Amino acid sequence: MQQIASDMVEMCAPWAIQLRAISAEEPARLLRSLTGAIMGCGGWVLSRGTNDSGTITVLFEFERQACIDIYSILIASGLELSRNGHIHFTELCQCTRSHERNCGAEIASVDLEIQTFPIETICGVPAPGIM
Repeated sequence: MQQIASDMVEMCAPWAIQLRAISAEEPARLLRSLTGAIMGCGGWVLSRGTNDSGTITVLFEFERQACIDIYSILIASGLELSRNGHIHFTELCQCTRSHERNCGAEIASVDLEIQTFPIETICGVPAPGIM
């Protein structure tokens, strides 16, 4: 019985993920749309902000049963997650799917840092009207 309890604790360990991403979106607009999308999926935005260099930080939580929805809105909002970010979020989704009955209501926490760049920096092409 004790082994089963120990296995359950391991399966439902809290998830705290640090994600890094880049985006060509304007920081204030991205922050508003991302905040709304996270809340629309049932998440809680604990803190958010931007700085003068275009870096956005968002700390949010959500029930693990919504992990696929959260992952989808991050991608749909135009974020390009780092390789490790994709790997960690995929692990969370697979683990949750495998143990949803036991862990679906558990809370996952994400500390997201997004570096925004003007579109011409990413594509190497000047934006219209900029020479």
